Amino acid sequence: MPSFVLHSHFPNTKPFLKPSLLMQRPTIIMCNLSYPTDPYQESDWPQGFGQLSQVGMRQHLELGQFLRKRYNGFLNESYDRHEILVRSTDYDRTLMSAEANLAGLYPPTGDQIFTPNIKWQPIPVHTVPQNEEDLLSFPLGECPRYKQLMNETEHSEEFLNITAEYQDFIDMVRTKTGLNKTNVESIWSVYDTLFCESRHNKTPPHWVTPTIMEKLKVLKDFSFQITFGVYKQLEKSRLQGGILLGEILKNLTKMEIPSPQKRPKLMMLSAHDTTVAALQASMNIFNGRQPPYASCQIIELYRDDKGTLSVSMFYRNDSSAEPYQQQLPGCAFDCPLEDFVKITKPWISDDREKECQLPSGGTNKEVIISLAVSGSLLFLLIVLLLGVICWQKEPVSSRGYQHVINEGGEGS
Repeated sequence: MPSFVLHSHFPNTKPFLKPSLLMQRPTIIMCNLSYPTDPYQESDWPQGFGQLSQVGMRQHLELGQFLRKRYNGFLNESYDRHEILVRSTDYDRTLMSAEANLAGLYPPTGDQIFTPNIKWQPIPVHTVPQNEEDLLSFPLGECPRYKQLMNETEHSEEFLNITAEYQDFIDMVRTKTGLNKTNVESIWSVYDTLFCESRHNKTPPHWVTPTIMEKLKVLKDFSFQITFGVYKQLEKSRLQGGILLGEILKNLTKMEIPSPQKRPKLMMLSAHDTTVAALQASMNIFNGRQPPYASCQIIELYRDDKGTLSVSMFYRNDSSAEPYQQQLPGCAFDCPLEDFVKITKPWISDDREKECQLPSGGTNKEVIISLAVSGSLLFLLIVLLLGVICWQKEPVSSRGYQHVINEGGEGS
């Protein structure tokens, strides 16, 4: 899964401050889902669906070793609980990804070796129950306005054009997979399953060719684009990735104020591909592609000789190459913290709960229908009540019948 690292760095050119942020995506997993005609079902995976595979464990171990080299001299060689804070979503694969990463970042040395046969030490990873997760699992739910934006996105010109262009292909995939429903938004699961199986050297069905995978990848990437952009990206970000960005900026700006307390040098977040994409979209640096396994978003805070703070961002989406530096639109690669905060401010919501409500002047179809039905029922009820009242006030002789008392009582 992706990684997100917020950290302070110590490059040769200028001293690293703190904290740094590192966000990672879990690596290769046992596939999350299968489709009805899939030859590989849950029983074909050692731990079942959605679990971290050994290939993935090795990827995150390597990522941790990369971070050890990058921050050697900045982070203590041995684990110091004051230096690092690790947070994960409450999934086995993200928790295990963080643990594998930490095994590479902090191999025990000296008196931290508690058994000579194992070069590993336990390091805490914090989480919250998934139903309470409101920071790292995207897209965040419980937001009527976001649902409305997604509905409007489906009627945008770009969405309709992609749907029309790939409709025959989508229909073919539905037939081959046996799925009841496939569309531009849901077809991502087919790509994920096939890609995951290929990474585990499982032979694909005969209909899955390189061309098929290329088209599925286009639609998969497009599903990420419409989730966080394409239509009203700024507002979507305020309701999604901007929430996480706001928390990151709180940590960065704290560094402007001296504190006698020891602050973490590194914040590591273990989350999902959607988390990385949501965060990048909220800074307008998302490249439109699904973050790959074990990708890592790095945000570093520096202080120069004059005491000026600046932010640098790097994205590691290829373990065979150095992370490439990202540039916040409207700022330099090494962006002064003050400018960074100013530029990103429009993408951050001060009150998501309020902004998630439907606009008062909006035209929500379901709400209108509900109000119309309720109004009609209320009108009929009033008419019936008035009819009953008038009937009760009418003289007995005019009702067409006489009330007869049953003189015989019950049983007569």
